[in-house]
Amino acid sequence: MSAPHLMNADLHCHSNVSDGTLTPEAVAQRAHGNGVELWALTDHDEVGGQHRARAAAHALGMDYLTGTEISVTFADKTVHIVGLGFDPDDPDLVQGLAATRGGRERRARDMADDLARVGIPGAFEGALKYVGNPDLISRTHFARYMVEIGVCGDPHEVFRRYLTEGKPGFVPHRWARLGDAVKWITGAGGVAVVAHPARYDFSPNEEYALFTEFKGHGGVGVEVVTGSHTAAEYQRYADVAREFDLLASRGSDFHDPTESHTDLGTLPDLPGTVTPVWEALAHRILRA
Repeated sequence: MSAPHLMNADLHCHSNVSDGTLTPEAVAQRAHGNGVELWALTDHDEVGGQHRARAAAHALGMDYLTGTEISVTFADKTVHIVGLGFDPDDPDLVQGLAATRGGRERRARDMADDLARVGIPGAFEGALKYVGNPDLISRTHFARYMVEIGVCGDPHEVFRRYLTEGKPGFVPHRWARLGDAVKWITGAGGVAVVAHPARYDFSPNEEYALFTEFKGHGGVGVEVVTGSHTAAEYQRYADVAREFDLLASRGSDFHDPTESHTDLGTLPDLPGTVTPVWEALAHRILRA
């Protein structure tokens, strides 16, 4: 095993259990093939692939950390919190993630109710034909249904007349609260990490508020080296890690061999000025 800062750890990636395209077993194989020594599968709002991922990692001789990526709403924006090293069968975590996924269904039913009030009944059932799973239903599926029944000529017209702010059928999405996401992770024995912070386009004050509140809830880490960060942003968030006394994480955010900017296991090492999150998780690493 490598020295802590030089370890090829990839602690952020996705399988087809959420929005990736490869099975957990195929992601494990790709990680191992690219020299990953410590791996975590972090599907969105989902832990259904964790036991498969662990078994696949161990079959390849690769150490494993349990993982997930939870969607939260903060300052009217969607922020992602990665959880690492938790018990994937913890009932509060499992129920919290299910409720977060289920938020899409609640929102869709509210959208359908609003459309019914303007003379478009049955939109939830109609939209569901285009997706099959209420956990994944979105405005796009409503738009396809509304074209099908002749309300509009194409999806672009749907979005001009409906489903956007101030128009019939618009309901803002409600993700988990930051404090709840951190509580689910820590309550299950894991640690919470702010994922790819450079992606959120926060003002300096909003970003300071995010990290302050995150720490206040018990969050302990930040992704410093990740697939969507530039070299300058590696350094910037290394500085943030030191400012807020946070541990540093590293992960590709891999989804697909052709779509993803960064392949598993190909990121640069963490800067030597930060403390790797896996040092605090040594007791939670599932050794091969």
